[in-house]
Amino acid sequence: MSQIVVATAKGVRISPRKVAEVAALIRKRSVADALVILEHTPRRAAKPLHKVVSSAKANAVYNHRLAEGSLQITGIEVNGGSTMRRFKPVAHGGAHRILKRSSHVRVTLTGEEKPKKKTAAPKAGGKKEEEE
Repeated sequence: MSQIVVATAKGVRISPRKVAEVAALIRKRSVADALVILEHTPRRAAKPLHKVVSSAKANAVYNHRLAEGSLQITGIEVNGGSTMRRFKPVAHGGAHRILKRSSHVRVTLTGEEKPKKKTAAPKAGGKKEEEE
């Protein structure tokens, strides 16, 4: 039975359009492939995406007990976050607005559960005492 695991990164200080271009490279891929692609992508947005995907992988493996090899990226959403507004002075006492945009990134994974290990039943008689 497959489970869904989610990880988010909020307030990434890169515009959503730039992050979405890199996110398109890893959409619908396995987590292992996506991490390799992000390591070799020469874009600034690759680093925060790498952190979110590896965080989702850790959530899946340690919190939800999913097998590492079965993890697939089913969705990546890149939405706009808060925008800082700055002003640059221009001629004749005017000012132009500069928008410093940020992004919210949400990664969704699916994977199969690890097979449960069978535990051996304790032997009858309990612990043996050492004889001297």
